Amino acid sequence: MENMKANALLDAKGLACPMPIVKTKKAMNNLEAGQVLEVQATDKGSKADIKAWAESSGHQYLGTIEEGEMLKHYLRKSTNDDLNEKKHPNVINNEELDRRIKENEKIVLLDVREAAEYAFSHIPNAISIPLGELEERMVELNKENEIHVVCRTGNRSDLAAQKLAENGFPKVINVVPGMSQWSGKTTGINIY
Repeated sequence: MENMKANALLDAKGLACPMPIVKTKKAMNNLEAGQVLEVQATDKGSKADIKAWAESSGHQYLGTIEEGEMLKHYLRKSTNDDLNEKKHPNVINNEELDRRIKENEKIVLLDVREAAEYAFSHIPNAISIPLGELEERMVELNKENEIHVVCRTGNRSDLAAQKLAENGFPKVINVVPGMSQWSGKTTGINIY
């Protein structure tokens, strides 16, 4: 099983609708923007409920893992950074990235979403370094490589691209709009 990192855990096991949602709302309010919540529930209807609630409240539903009777739902608290203007000058779109991958161009793909987002679905061979860990993990990247940075909407990847450029990485490209619109190949946990 891939390592699913959540910042908080909500135990909603044994609770019937609407209690899992009521508790999820409360738990999300206590999280900081961008953090991931794992909700453990046994109510079969909770998957549809939680997904619908997340979408209506603007939070991101990542997916659900079924373990026997238990459902583990993963949600990411929405951030206001979806309004940030893009600042990294070097940008390509999803189609261009897909073409480069298909033509086996020697590119490095860096996914800066949270570990849980990456685990559910990512572009094959992408390296996972969440934005919050980039400072201390830059040493894992080679400055000679052309690094394509991807996130969900192009905002975290924009920040990551700026950070890399500031630290002497000359060939950094931000991929916009990123995974939210990605139609190429992906791999990850199978969501039922």
